[in-house]
Amino acid sequence: MKRRALLSGSALGAAGALGVAAPAAARETTGPHTIFDPEADPVSAELLDSGAVPEVNRLLWNWTRNDQPLPAGLPGYLTDFIERARRLPSWADTARLERAGRFNKSRGLYLNLLNGVGGGMLSTAIPKEAWSVYYSKGGADMEDRVAKTSLLGFAVGALNAYRPDGDCIVNAVKTRLVHAAVRHLLPQSPHWNWGPIISQEDILVTWHTLPTYAMRKLREWNVPITAADSQAYLHVWQVTAHLLGVRDEYIPATWAAAYAQSDRVLPPNMGPTREGVELTDILLGQLAEQTSPGSVSRPMVNALARYLVGDQVADWDGIEREPVWGPLIATAWPLLVRFREGLIPLPLVPEAAWAIDEAARQYILFFLTKGRETRIDIPAVNRPTLDRPA
Repeated sequence: MKRRALLSGSALGAAGALGVAAPAAARETTGPHTIFDPEADPVSAELLDSGAVPEVNRLLWNWTRNDQPLPAGLPGYLTDFIERARRLPSWADTARLERAGRFNKSRGLYLNLLNGVGGGMLSTAIPKEAWSVYYSKGGADMEDRVAKTSLLGFAVGALNAYRPDGDCIVNAVKTRLVHAAVRHLLPQSPHWNWGPIISQEDILVTWHTLPTYAMRKLREWNVPITAADSQAYLHVWQVTAHLLGVRDEYIPATWAAAYAQSDRVLPPNMGPTREGVELTDILLGQLAEQTSPGSVSRPMVNALARYLVGDQVADWDGIEREPVWGPLIATAWPLLVRFREGLIPLPLVPEAAWAIDEAARQYILFFLTKGRETRIDIPAVNRPTLDRPA
């Protein structure tokens, strides 16, 4: 694997993919917060302006495998872009990607819970992300929006993520086109007041709510992880960031770099919004209402979400405090993790821990099922209706 220099904790992009440091002044004016996607943006803009999106979505509906040829009939400029965008970077390490698949399988319950509930709650506490979701087409149907988002997350965690028969490349490239479409469409919305959206930094902010956040929580829970597994898990997300259009020089090369970058970009990009509170309520309501009757209650869901992301983020998201379930989860979840890792015997695990375990399983089952019913497609419009003015 091509080695990249460690990113500085004091500024994004302190070292490039080849280890060449950029001057501080240049970083201030040309950093990742000012860069979008010069390759994908004109492609999605042309698809939208020419009215080609519905037909392109129809043609790409059954393009689902990493090794699958593109369908005939696509505009030539789109075909050219996808063929470039679907290539793995030269530094991608097949052995590490394979190991990451096995690690994701062995720690699937934790990772799906952290990336689903935890990452979801963190994302609604990122104002620019909450606004972009709420006012784009997906904001009108959050069930569908979550299902489509889950497709990429579960693709990254699949055993065959980057194998020929996997679908991580396909879903990443489609997501990249969606980001470009949203960048083109949102400035046209009468409700949009926040300027350009989904910069390279914005993508990295969201990226850190997934692998970086998850690894930190696994360490906090004392889940045993070998150095090789840890590096493999980082690597699969590095490759995914590249396929989403993030420049290599901005992708953290090590966990130390990831933690430093996360500490720098997450705090200033997080906070409360009305839209974030509303989206959170929809997401947690879906989980409580649509899983198996009686297995998951809204108070349990609230308590689990608050436990995963902490009080500050939960308060920003408007998640209610649960005086009964809150202390139970805080006590029972660490015991459940220790039991799962073979560190304590079954009799010491309380009944509440198994209720929480079932809640996590139901969440994962629900979104996996939804994921199979849809595909990531390019939006052609912004959110068509709003319940009330912004």
